[in-house]
Amino acid sequence: MISASDLHQQMILEAYREALPVLEQLKTDVLVTLHEALDDSRLFLTAIEARVKKEQSLAGKLALKGAKYASLTDITDLVGARVITSYTDDVDRIASIAERLFEIDWENSVDKRRLHQLDSFGYNSLHYICRLPGYDFRFELQLRTTLQHAWAVINHDNGYKSDIEIPQEYLRRMNRLAGMLEMADDEFSRIRTELTDYRRRVQTLVKNGKLDDVQLDGDAFRSYLQAGRFNPLNKRIAAINQAEIQETPLDNYLQVLKWLGCNTLGDVNRLIKRYEEDAYRLARHQLGNTDLDIISSALGLQNICIVCILSTGGGKSGLEQLFDMLNGTIAQNATLADITYEQAKTLSFMKN
Repeated sequence: MISASDLHQQMILEAYREALPVLEQLKTDVLVTLHEALDDSRLFLTAIEARVKKEQSLAGKLALKGAKYASLTDITDLVGARVITSYTDDVDRIASIAERLFEIDWENSVDKRRLHQLDSFGYNSLHYICRLPGYDFRFELQLRTTLQHAWAVINHDNGYKSDIEIPQEYLRRMNRLAGMLEMADDEFSRIRTELTDYRRRVQTLVKNGKLDDVQLDGDAFRSYLQAGRFNPLNKRIAAINQAEIQETPLDNYLQVLKWLGCNTLGDVNRLIKRYEEDAYRLARHQLGNTDLDIISSALGLQNICIVCILSTGGGKSGLEQLFDMLNGTIAQNATLADITYEQAKTLSFMKN
């Protein structure tokens, strides 16, 4: 004889089978909604994923606590979605976006990050129970970091929902690792915040002309480039042939400038002032007898580096080192060094 509870479970499972197409469509619509909102958010996302609960998993859930569900629509995780992000503080930003996208069932939602349990790191997700307009079924949305997700997967594999109790020795070691990962999660977010503050300080110093206070690094160099310091020289060079200037990335010149002895943006600025006039004269030798009507925006800085090398006695070997840094070590760099040397050898800055 089938018990009332068994019959109730079978009725819910039958309702589940009938509702599967709707649940699959809900999963698809949730994914589309999340992607449309988050793909252009400039947040560092590891994954946006969703699934429909399998019948076997639902049957297990009903066997444990089926009496609490009057109908299929009372089960809130038939569809589950998850957004995984790189930084802890981005979880709250995504939560804010989710609150605008979906109707949140606050009574059944839980922020597990606030439970502060000793062994809870991998399950510190923010869990929202949501509803998408047009659907009777709710769905669960988990928001967590990459490290939290990795820990949850590993811990699940090593004993979560297992019938075998984990020995205390291994549980203690796992909890220690969880603590380390939680510290790493917090530290990554803290470093990002501090780097953002550093970049703002650098931009302010560059804007105010306090270049000797700015160490030459990638962020500082990008801020300097954004200020357009090489634009006047490039425009003078382009005017030789009434040429168009084609924008070219200059990031690879950072190592060149350091090689030439620049430690601060002030050093870079002095290098430019010292050599830009000779760099222009070199460009006239390079372009004057040609009909070239497009030049690279890197030409001004490249010529400054060339003049610096040749005027300090670096010769052809110095030029070849320059081109190796800019182009990678290829055989053509020796030929390019020879051509450049010939173009410059009659100019007054040359040092034999």
